[in-house]
Amino acid sequence: MTHQDNYTFPPDLMNELIDKGFDGLPDLIRIFLNATMKTEREQHLQAKEYERNESRKGYANGYKPKTVKTRLGEITFSVPQVREGGFYPSVLEKGLRSERALTIALAEMYVQGVSTRKVKAITEQLCGIEVSSMQVSRAAMQLDEVLQQWRERPLGETRYLFLDARYEKVRESGQIRDAAVLIASGITPEGERQVLGVSVSLSEHEIHWKSFLQVLKDHGLKGIKLVTSDAHMGLGAARRAVFGSVPWQRCQFHLQQNAGAYVPRQSMRAGVAADIRNIFNAPDRAMAERLLQMAIQKYAVSAPRLSAWLEENIPEGLTMFDFPLEHRRFIRTTNGLERVNREIRRRTKVIGIFPNQASCLRLVSAVLMEISEEWQIGKKYCR
Repeated sequence: MTHQDNYTFPPDLMNELIDKGFDGLPDLIRIFLNATMKTEREQHLQAKEYERNESRKGYANGYKPKTVKTRLGEITFSVPQVREGGFYPSVLEKGLRSERALTIALAEMYVQGVSTRKVKAITEQLCGIEVSSMQVSRAAMQLDEVLQQWRERPLGETRYLFLDARYEKVRESGQIRDAAVLIASGITPEGERQVLGVSVSLSEHEIHWKSFLQVLKDHGLKGIKLVTSDAHMGLGAARRAVFGSVPWQRCQFHLQQNAGAYVPRQSMRAGVAADIRNIFNAPDRAMAERLLQMAIQKYAVSAPRLSAWLEENIPEGLTMFDFPLEHRRFIRTTNGLERVNREIRRRTKVIGIFPNQASCLRLVSAVLMEISEEWQIGKKYCR
């Protein structure tokens, strides 16, 4: 028995999924029920699509759209038809009546990446018909195709690029390892925020970053005026290799946090934080650089390691002074992606340990696709 078969979905987290809703589930429900209704038609006809056999009891006649209002919003299903009539998939009505249970099952099946054997048992209980492992896998593949098409969609001109990384635990060859999840977002010249892409890999940092950035570029990402990120391992070399001389803004929020490691006494923390804030909030670069030199001298004796760190690192957070004043508050940090990461974390904590990299990519892609769609109808930035 596999680790996945032993998995028990925590009841409290199930309830959280139900109460708070699971963004992206409408598409999952649609794909799942469409595939299951098609299976039910094959069983009714006693023949698969285009199959010739003596026991066939009729012929398929395409699909008819049906839009149903659910607790998750309106969902349009493709209801299978038969030429002779007299057929209507019971799975649709059963599925909708069992929407609450279906939400849990789909969250477990497609987001957890559980074994097809377990999925088969759940679908039989929910829908009252037998579904094969192959058919379940086919439904999962259909979902993956939707998410892959989104990840590989054509990109375009993006003025400001934001990059961040987080880590999720995945099972690889019987071991639990940390997989890097790389995320890119951007602001277009029209002021629209977009999630540009995501990648999940166990590979070396620089190789993963370089591959991810090159994929974005190959999909048409261009016109970048500034890259904002933290000093992630391997990102600097990858960024220079793919985007050449594009300026880099090191995230001021992370810089402020990193400074704490070099403050020798707790009593100094508030003063150091205030000095750094004053530098970042200066009216222009010249003033920021003067305030930086004052801070370097101030701590040269009382905190020499901090003084050296300020001199080496703080200038990387001042690039934003070269850009319009009204844009600076948007490009000085990766806080927008930090909020995205918190939303991803809210979902991934349900899983804990992903069974593989593919299931991790599936969940994160679904969350990011939903967020990106919400952003496109939101307010404009940096216009």
